[in-house]
Amino acid sequence: MDDGPDGIETLWDARDVARYLKVSRSWVYQKAEAGLLPYLKVGGLVRFVPERIRAFALGSGTPTAKRVLASPVRVGAGVEQFGTRKQT
Repeated sequence: MDDGPDGIETLWDARDVARYLKVSRSWVYQKAEAGLLPYLKVGGLVRFVPERIRAFALGSGTPTAKRVLASPVRVGAGVEQFGTRKQT
């Protein structure tokens, strides 16, 4: 959970998020899969932007809904970003 060599904060994995939120790794994966926790897919890996996780923890992150669908958005080579939207 440190800054990279160039001073830019690195992406977190589920272990980093679990440590920050004081929850289990399985909780992190369940909430991400349900669309309740913002995440990125890098290849086949699930990664998290620290700033978004901090916002989530403060209650200003992804809003919760009864049913949430994840929709991928291409943000670069091999990287998909998943947002959330409410099902109508």
